[in-house]
Amino acid sequence: MDQFLGVSQFLYLFFNVVVIVLSLMFLKLFKRCWISPVRAQTKLRQNGFVGPATSFPLRKVFVYWLGIEPFVYVADPEFLSDIERCIGEELGKTKCDDWTRHRHMITPAFSPLNLKGMANMMVESTTNMLDRWAIQINSGNPVFDMEKEIVVTAGEISAKTSFGVTGENATQFLKNLRAMQLALFHSHRYVGVPFSGILDFKQTLEAKGVSLLKAEKGEFTATELVDECKTFFFAGVETTALALTWTFMLLAIHPKWQDTLRDEIRQVIGDSEIEYKKLAGLKKSNSFRHRFPPTTQQLFHLLPPPFSIVFGVRNWVMQMSWVMNEVLRLYPSALNAQRQARRDIEVNGRVIPNGTNIWIDVVAMHHDVDLWGDDFNEFKPERFDGDLYGGCKNKMGFMPFGFGGRMCIGRNMAFMEYKILFSLVLSRFEISFSPGYRHSPKHVFSLRPGYDLPLIVRAL
Repeated sequence: MDQFLGVSQFLYLFFNVVVIVLSLMFLKLFKRCWISPVRAQTKLRQNGFVGPATSFPLRKVFVYWLGIEPFVYVADPEFLSDIERCIGEELGKTKCDDWTRHRHMITPAFSPLNLKGMANMMVESTTNMLDRWAIQINSGNPVFDMEKEIVVTAGEISAKTSFGVTGENATQFLKNLRAMQLALFHSHRYVGVPFSGILDFKQTLEAKGVSLLKAEKGEFTATELVDECKTFFFAGVETTALALTWTFMLLAIHPKWQDTLRDEIRQVIGDSEIEYKKLAGLKKSNSFRHRFPPTTQQLFHLLPPPFSIVFGVRNWVMQMSWVMNEVLRLYPSALNAQRQARRDIEVNGRVIPNGTNIWIDVVAMHHDVDLWGDDFNEFKPERFDGDLYGGCKNKMGFMPFGFGGRMCIGRNMAFMEYKILFSLVLSRFEISFSPGYRHSPKHVFSLRPGYDLPLIVRAL
């Protein structure tokens, strides 16, 4: 009897504990899925942030929801300037201290000495690609999937320069990271949905498991190191490779720019091999000379937007930079920038509640007729002649590499790689459209061709 009473008391206590735990879980879930969203919605409405209009064009600042997650959509550069001025580095996805520590440790990777050493590896990988092109053209097949060719070569360069991986290991490394990218993209389909990790368990598991990166103990934690390597690779490969991909598409449409740039390359480089120092000669004199006269020691310092200076050349604007800036305006590699309020923040008297996501639409600002004029959809690199922001009426309206203190740390490396690949390709080949091309850009973290990019390549 005593034993029975003991078991009954145990079951009674166990049942009570289970009820208490489940009640706490329910209360936490209720707060997360109902109370917090309602509070955020009320505060947003009180401060004038409402949903999008039911007609086009949409407002440039409004609120929308993904499940229980509030988002403030921003396509107004003036409002974005106010956000940057009011909250600075406190508006970020990671804590400021962590971000500063990460930035400090990563910065040496982009030192002048390191970038100079990377140039030869970039030339080597690009030359190998072009030699393969020559063999294929001689065999009677001049059509190439330009996206695949450039992405593979840029990936090989990134694996070699950033991680020291070459050969078959590099190929497998790239395949795994590409698989991880797709898994991460699909695992984010349920943003704002409670228990989304369970609803899409397979994709979540793949996103966490597909990796060859291994972290060692050091100043980064293991998780931080792996995350930084992923970001390092994706940003390094995607930005340059897709910028070049869209560049070759646009130059196939506008062959006169191929001739213009080829003439500039020949004037600066001639028939000799591309050298690190000669890349700075791809320039065009202009009235900005007095604004930025860096010394030799300053050649590779991180530079302010809009990224028209590469390697600290004294004469700012160059025709190749015009083209790259215009390509990044029309087809930005990063379609949006995202931030999250870590506290209630006040912007011109309007409060954005803690936890609210900020979705900055880069594409909308780069194609805003009010900022760029009636020719905003046209490929006109000359708009950057004598104007660092391409004639944009607000400098925050042109931000292909981010903005503020968190601007892309690797943009100088991207410019160097862009110039090397671009110069080598145009020095040996001319590019034209293939009839099989279908223009349908798609968004998979970055903006890429939806149906490949077949172009016809012919030797000069």
